[in-house]
This record gives sequence, structure tokens and C-alpha cells, in this order.
Amino acid sequence: MKVRPAIFAQMGWYPSSRSECEKLISKWSQNGVRVRSEYVKGIGGIVPHAGWFFSGEIACTVFRCLSEMSSPETVIIFGKHLTTGSRKSIMKEGYWETPFGEIEIDSELASLILEEGDFMVETATYFEDDNTIELQLPFVKYFFPNAMLVPIGAPPTREMLDLAKKIAGFCEGKEVISIGSTDLTHYGPNYGFMPAGSGTSALEWSRQNDMRVIDRMINMDPEGVIQEALTHHNACCPGAAASAICMGRELGAEKGEVLMYATSYEKSPGPSFVGYVGIVF
Repeated sequence: MKVRPAIFAQMGWYPSSRSECEKLISKWSQNGVRVRSEYVKGIGGIVPHAGWFFSGEIACTVFRCLSEMSSPETVIIFGKHLTTGSRKSIMKEGYWETPFGEIEIDSELASLILEEGDFMVETATYFEDDNTIELQLPFVKYFFPNAMLVPIGAPPTREMLDLAKKIAGFCEGKEVISIGSTDLTHYGPNYGFMPAGSGTSALEWSRQNDMRVIDRMINMDPEGVIQEALTHHNACCPGAAASAICMGRELGAEKGEVLMYATSYEKSPGPSFVGYVGIVF
């Protein structure tokens, strides 16, 4: 069966070699960040998807903390930059390349999900380039080497949240984790979004804007995440985050915990910047 290539590794968003990926993951895994809340069950989380230079440590920390609490058979990742009018997408079979080896698609689970609606079905050779999911896959393969994958493109709609609940039902008796991939506020001239002007006050405004949607995320409020993002532009993939939260809640998650938060400004100061958060629930 054909293998979907690691497009964004080839483009330099993260290392294409196993040794370089391993070096970064080993370094980031020593940052001392741990889950502290007794309410966190290791059922899933929220991760950012910028290039690893900007947000790799945050995503890595989420997966590392989850690996200390869970041993999933399948990792479900909700992602893609979709709008309310977008079609859902899914890869239903095959493999996806990572520097640590190929990840197999959980075709049995994907087939059940596919029966529940109108999807754009991606294959190893027919797909939309998508950083939101691909950038998580080296972490999945490293921390959960035997786990399978179901990648889902999730628009920010009530229909998608209803589907997330059904997916949780399909997973009864199976250990899974539910991941939502999203970055936060995209602020500045690069993104055409500058409601607070420029300078340090704009950066602080952007951080506070991020906190609005982060609060919804840690309180496991999927509808609130979508509403926040559509109103205040503080999550670029609200359907993905909301779906992961909705599924996680159905699986028994009660609360989320922020492990790390940062903006691209810390790595590359300038008039445009993006927020990133890592949450485990």
C-alpha cells in the first residue's frame, strides 16, 4: 500500500532526518514541564502547528506528557484550516511517512467514521498539503510507536461536533487519544488583523485575545471555542480544537491544563506574531 509523503519535512518545517528529530525531541523532553492537575486524565489535548522552530517544543511537550499517562492504540488528530462551508476530510487507509517510520491509518475506525457523512477522502497520492496534522506525526510515532492514526479535517460546525461525539462512541473499548491542532491569534500586517494597532500594547492585546479562547479550551467548551474564534479571530482551526475537546469530553475528560504558552514574537520579534498553546485534558 502506498505511503503519503512527509511534504512539510521536505519544505523545512521540521527536520527530515530521524537523528535531527530525535535530537530536538530529546532536548525538549528535558524541559521539566509536567501535568499537575488531578483532573487531567491524559485523554487528549491541543497542540500548535507552526514550524518546529516556533512551536515544536510546545507540541512535543503535549505528546510527551500524554505518553506518560496513556498508551493509545489509535491517535485521532483533528486539523486543517477549514471554514463553516468546508467539507470534512479523512484519510481512510494506507500509511503516512514520518522520519521515524510510517504510521498506519486505522482503516477500521476510519471506515466507521466515513459512513457518518460527506467527506473528502484523501489517499497517499491524492491530498491537500496540510501542516496542521503532518507536523504532529513525528511526535506520534516517537512517543506512541505502535499506534495507528486517523487524520480528520474538521470544519467549525455543529455537525462536526455531533460527529466527534459519535467517533467517541465508535472507540468504546479501545484506548485512543483525541488531538486538536490549532494556532491562536494571527496578529499584524502579515495577516491583515490589527485591531489594537502596533507595538508592545498590540502584543499584550493579542495575548489577552488568546486567553479568551484558551479559557474555553481548558473548560472543555467546544461550542465556546468555535464562537470565540469566529468572533475574535483567536484560533485558526477552531473546528479541530472543538472536535478534539468534544470527543475528549465524551471519553470522560473533565478539565484541561495549559502546559505551555508562547508567541512567535519570542522567537522572532516583529510587527506580526502568532500565539501557541499546549493543553492536555
